[in-house]
Order: sequence, then structure tokens, then C-alpha cells
Amino acid sequence: MVEELQRVMLVDDEPDIRTVAGMALEMVGGVKVRACGSGAEALQSMDEFKPQLVLLDVMMPDMDGPGVLAALRTRPGSAGIPVIFLTAKAQPEEIEKLRALGAIDILAKPFDPMILANDVRAAWLRSQS
Repeated sequence: MVEELQRVMLVDDEPDIRTVAGMALEMVGGVKVRACGSGAEALQSMDEFKPQLVLLDVMMPDMDGPGVLAALRTRPGSAGIPVIFLTAKAQPEEIEKLRALGAIDILAKPFDPMILANDVRAAWLRSQS
């Protein structure tokens, strides 16, 4: 039996994206969201929040999404957490690179807030089977 998705960590440096995506996931998707404005904040919050999935912006200052994913994979508590990248550069070659890093899915920005939770949940379910 597949565990129900209940806790998502959202990592994006844009406050508007955090607000819209967070509301979409919570209000439409019914999941608890921890929104982080940087990779460092996400890594600090990981052990306390214990997300089941991380929704991760690709381009951020200081530590980009691939850097955050690499850091997650080196830590015992977060090594197996599924990651979905959010990117404005959803070109086929970029998507292939991100998948090669271990992302379970890549979602394009801008996204539709009404279907974001369904897209995230569908990727989660695929990753669990």
C-alpha cells in the first residue's frame, strides 16, 4: 500500500512562487507545506519537518536546486526523499539533465495552481511504485 502524501517542502527564492504554490498544495491538495526561501533554509528545516517530497526550484542564488539535491543525497535522513524540480527552462535537454540528477519529475514554471497538487501527487505515486 502506498503511503499518502502529507508533507511537502517547497524551496524557491521567489516569495510569490512560495505563496501561490504553497496555497495550491495546501488548499487544493490538502498537504502540509514548509516553504523555504533558500537551499540552506531547506537543509536546516529537513530533520525537523521530515518532508515526504521536496518541490525544488532549479535556479536560486547561493545554492541552486541541483546543489540542494546533491546535499540531500549525502545526508542519511534525506537521501531517499523524492525531489521534483520546478524550472522556467523546461527544454528537453534541461529536463534530461535534471532527471539524470535523480529528480522524479520536472514541472514547468509558470504552473497552473489548480493542477499543481495533482501533478505533484501523480509524480509521488509513480515514485512509490
